[in-house]
Amino acid sequence: MDYKEILLLSLDAIKERKTKSILTIIMVMVGSSLMIAVSGMGSGFSEFFNKQTSNLAGNVMFISPAPQTEDSSTGPGANNAATPPPVAKITLNSAVKNRLSALPRVEEVIPSYRSQITLESQGKSKDFNVFSIDPQKLTVIAPPIEYVEGSIIRSNDPTAMIISSEVALPPGETTPFLSLGQTVRAIYSFIDPITGNRETDTKSFVIRGIIKQTGNPNIDKSVVINEKIGNTFLHKSGKYDSLIVVTESPEDVDMVEQEIRKLYGNDIGITTVQSIIKTIKEFTSGVSSFLLSIAIVSLVVGAVGIITTLYTSVVERTREIGTLKAIGARNMHILFLFLTEALLIGILGATSGMGSGIVAGYILSLGFSSDDQDTILPLYLPSDMIRVWFITVGLSFLAGLFPAFKASKLLPIEALKRE
Repeated sequence: MDYKEILLLSLDAIKERKTKSILTIIMVMVGSSLMIAVSGMGSGFSEFFNKQTSNLAGNVMFISPAPQTEDSSTGPGANNAATPPPVAKITLNSAVKNRLSALPRVEEVIPSYRSQITLESQGKSKDFNVFSIDPQKLTVIAPPIEYVEGSIIRSNDPTAMIISSEVALPPGETTPFLSLGQTVRAIYSFIDPITGNRETDTKSFVIRGIIKQTGNPNIDKSVVINEKIGNTFLHKSGKYDSLIVVTESPEDVDMVEQEIRKLYGNDIGITTVQSIIKTIKEFTSGVSSFLLSIAIVSLVVGAVGIITTLYTSVVERTREIGTLKAIGARNMHILFLFLTEALLIGILGATSGMGSGIVAGYILSLGFSSDDQDTILPLYLPSDMIRVWFITVGLSFLAGLFPAFKASKLLPIEALKRE
């Protein structure tokens, strides 16, 4: 027997047991398609988050005051009828800003205030986060920031307000809430520290700029006003909510963080863009690994199906095996015959799984998309698809070893005696 005859006999055997062969191929196809879909979604996630995090500067650190921990006299178990919320361990003010600016490898320190205000326009009122910072420093946080045509950005414009495209046209609405050049009334509610009464302050701003989508939630869902105006309008009394430390290069972030810790220990919180990116990558990697393990289980089930199909085939074809051996077929020929069947099932299942896996990946991506965010599309890398194909075919080959070995060891006389 030559290899061509073995191939033809294998194809005939698959055709004769069409139902079993198709079901086995489908099991292999499901495992292969799941691996392709999961691999594509994993690559798509990575590409999506790499695109989003590319809008963040790697040499930026966010400094915030750490809250004072509660003790037994002020904690929940104390006898006080009412206890004030924990205060910050340290106040971020101009003195802290100047001290951080003097550190080596620090290019600049940008102060900012944060709060929530209500904007009234066209008879409507909506609440938004307000980010008070020098408008020209926004490019430090989001380097590729872009404005719509007609925007005018100045550092010392006390009436200027910059909004994001999501604020200008909130998701789900068809008419703009705000537009360039429009005057808007801002209302800020606060508790007077002296009287303890709730007070409101109002101020009119002119929309001077609209920011295109950046992928940075600090900007995309906020309105931006001048830092000095934010200090007075938000009644911050020079107490910054955060300081943005910009190092000379991303490689200096760790060293600068250590220097800041030497100065203030754990009295302040430090968040770096690099740590955010690392956390996101670890999360997406964990999700991809979990989904991939499910896909591998499905592929193993397909391999078990191959073992069952071929082992049943050995039992059903005992007399055929005996006849082949009686006319001169050797053990190796019988072994190759059944291994070829396993390979053909694996090749058909793996190849069909490629197409179905691509379709399944796009279907899965629909579950991660919405009207107010970018769609996460699967990304199919040729290297990943080739690897999955070889894993599927290789596992099918291994699954066929036991039935093939069993068939090759049948003695001609015993095989011919069986009904």
